[in-house]
Amino acid sequence: MAPHQETKVNPVTPTRVVNGIANSFSLSDGKLSVNGVTLLSEVPRNVTFSSFSSICKSSNAPFSIYQRVKSGAHKGGFLGFYRPRSSDRLTNSLGKFGNRNFLSIFRFKTWWSTMWIGKSGSDLQKETQWVLFQVPELNSYVLLLPLLEGRFRSAIEPGVDDHVMICAESGSSQVQADSFRAIAYVHFGDNPFTLMKEAYAAARVHLNTFRLLEEKSLPPFADKFGWCTWDAFYLTVDPLGVWHGMKDFAEGGVLPRFLIIDDGWQSIHLDGDDPHEDAKNLVLGGEQMTARLHRFEECEKFRRYRGESLLGPDTPRFDHKKQKEILLKARELESTKKARSKEIQSGSSDSSSFDSKMVELRRELDQMLAEREDASTSVYESYCAGSSWEPKDVGMKAFIKDLRTKFTGLDDVYVWQALCGAWGGVKPGVAHYDSRVTPVKLSPGLAGTMDDLAVDKIAEGGIGLVHPDQAGDFYDSMHSYLAKIGITGVKVDVIHTLEYVCEEYGGRVELAKTYYEGLTKSLLRNFNGTGIISSMQQCNDFFFLGTWQTAMGRAGDDFWCDDPNGDPMGIYWLQGAHMINCAYNSLWMGQMIQPDWDMFQSDHVCAKFHAASRAICGGPVYVSDSLGCHDFELLKKLVFPDGSIPKCNHFALPTRDCLFKNPLFDDKTVLKIWNLNKFGGVIGAFNCQGAGWDPKERRVRGYPQSYQPVSGSVHLRDVEWDQKKEAGKMGNAEEYTVYLSQAEKLVLMTPNSEAIQFTLQPSSFEIFSFVPIKKLGSDLRFAPIGMMNMFNCGGTITEVEYGESWKEIFARIKVKGVGKLLVYSREKPKCSLLNGVEVGVEWSSDGKLTVDLPWKEERGGVSDLLFAY
Repeated sequence: MAPHQETKVNPVTPTRVVNGIANSFSLSDGKLSVNGVTLLSEVPRNVTFSSFSSICKSSNAPFSIYQRVKSGAHKGGFLGFYRPRSSDRLTNSLGKFGNRNFLSIFRFKTWWSTMWIGKSGSDLQKETQWVLFQVPELNSYVLLLPLLEGRFRSAIEPGVDDHVMICAESGSSQVQADSFRAIAYVHFGDNPFTLMKEAYAAARVHLNTFRLLEEKSLPPFADKFGWCTWDAFYLTVDPLGVWHGMKDFAEGGVLPRFLIIDDGWQSIHLDGDDPHEDAKNLVLGGEQMTARLHRFEECEKFRRYRGESLLGPDTPRFDHKKQKEILLKARELESTKKARSKEIQSGSSDSSSFDSKMVELRRELDQMLAEREDASTSVYESYCAGSSWEPKDVGMKAFIKDLRTKFTGLDDVYVWQALCGAWGGVKPGVAHYDSRVTPVKLSPGLAGTMDDLAVDKIAEGGIGLVHPDQAGDFYDSMHSYLAKIGITGVKVDVIHTLEYVCEEYGGRVELAKTYYEGLTKSLLRNFNGTGIISSMQQCNDFFFLGTWQTAMGRAGDDFWCDDPNGDPMGIYWLQGAHMINCAYNSLWMGQMIQPDWDMFQSDHVCAKFHAASRAICGGPVYVSDSLGCHDFELLKKLVFPDGSIPKCNHFALPTRDCLFKNPLFDDKTVLKIWNLNKFGGVIGAFNCQGAGWDPKERRVRGYPQSYQPVSGSVHLRDVEWDQKKEAGKMGNAEEYTVYLSQAEKLVLMTPNSEAIQFTLQPSSFEIFSFVPIKKLGSDLRFAPIGMMNMFNCGGTITEVEYGESWKEIFARIKVKGVGKLLVYSREKPKCSLLNGVEVGVEWSSDGKLTVDLPWKEERGGVSDLLFAY
């Protein structure tokens, strides 16, 4: 069969003036320039530039977005290139640059991306998703954004002698091309955050394959607290454990409003095992990665559940100690396997000592798992044996029903799945699906990424790929069953594997289109179009093709409680790296999805560090605590008693002065992230120094010399007030209060004030809440700050009203929460009312006014306060 040939296009001579406005970019004499400033030099003659309007003639985007993009079309344009011979993978220089600061995002694993900075084309990393250039000559910025064109996807790579290379690949030797008109987009602007919005809006209008976040609805749990079962159980998750986990939270006064039953609930099968049985005795992540889905129903651990068996007063206890012993034994077995491999790699021919130890550890682990399984089974058997009653419901359906009965605040229950069904896909012969085990082939670009156990295991077993023609039916069959038993959504993981198996299916773009279209239709049909969290998806294929309906996804790699490679400092330095990934990835992902900063553990040594970032990230807050391992006092700084959270109105992003710095190991930069509340702005400052990407070792490693105190400064100008229309006015106030949550300090600031200086210890933070001060009369000044006991204190203020009544000036606020409310008031009020009843307040001459607030369930935890002067 002859390779598919993409349509050949002729080079385009761009129109320099569109609608009377000169384009910001020009390409001539081997230079790509922006408003007269050279961005790239030595641009090859086979590279073309085309104006936006000459390429994009129509769009399915909403008219408001289309008009917005067209009005700014002069700020951007498309780059293309042509070659004399067709290929399925073409790499071409776009020119070179040196001594110009850039920020980029690149894939360091198949599924995870992180930030990288530098000054030249040779400083770039492979698999770069975008590059943001600083153009100080114009006090502006330029974004270089690789795109999709036809059946090809593109990424940026480093070149020789500071050249920037673009790589366009189809992923299939049967799909070839020799030219592109719009394989990358460039956009110019003086505000980096507005620039990102405009560039991705332009890509949305041009590609018509994805939708912006503003076009979609978020999952209902976006402003609630949740629990994920992963770190508590790994693959040993079962009904009794989940039940007691929820019970722990309820008794601690922090009830999850959403639950994610992570990997371990599915019916999966290992090749070579009994074809009628589920895989047995899997514990840690990695063991399941060659397994395949062999039925849509839950695995035996959940199937044997009997309705109402855990609702009685004598619920069997869950042995926390035994669970920890199982996990420790599994880790001992895993470390012995690693030691054996290391010994063999060193040249040793005798592994008998390791082999015998592994046999014994496996025997001990199997026995422990059998005892636990017997104990769980006896729970349901003894319940049913006590009466002639027969349960109406069994299995996962009965369990979900009982969870909702017992824990009445539980709104959503999600379950884990891989994009292809399970890590190893779908077992051939399941139902009526044409599933075939397809060998894995990694694209050359991934050769520069980090070694990854998941990739190795998937490559070892191949993927049982359901034929693309059946993808829609496949997802609908899975999800309709889940919806019928009470599941409200899915966490779709292991997303970016389709590029491994696309050779015979028209390439990576065509295969992805088919699968994502099927997923989209199923979400609409079964989960109200919103019931999804995407994960392991941080590549432009997914964002340009898979976010038509998906509105929430992971912004960072996994939360690691310690270093999987054994670095004892990893328990500290990995936490900062995770935070950096989330913050910088949100710059682009936030244009298409609500960034999800992932779970953490509330009893972790760096739990407070994580909690503070989640408090102001703008997304959901959820933990992966093990049973009996909770810091409820910490969680109550994040979560209201009703399980909701004081959520910011935007998604957190790095401040401008961090964009071209390295907050991971430059020994001097503090990560600062900004966000907006309804009545103020917030800056979180985090010392993340101590770890990061090493290009030579191709891994994230510790930089111990950087794990030290770092100083920084913060100013109200660090808050990007104009990024939300409704927040714009707050950025024009004459004076602000600034509350430091950790120092419990209140200071005043004007636009002309000096910045606030601070020093942070390693893995520590400060949160600065900026609230505009309202002038009331000639001398009175007032500002509502919020609940002092919450990390995002400003997010607790829900309404503010000012006015005059009976010749008195008043300030009226509504605030949600329990604890101590802080406001700034230059004068002590003559009268203070709480829900219409006079209440005592504490006031000091520096303007601090506090009042203790109760939680009134009947009022939804919202207190109505009036201060009269």
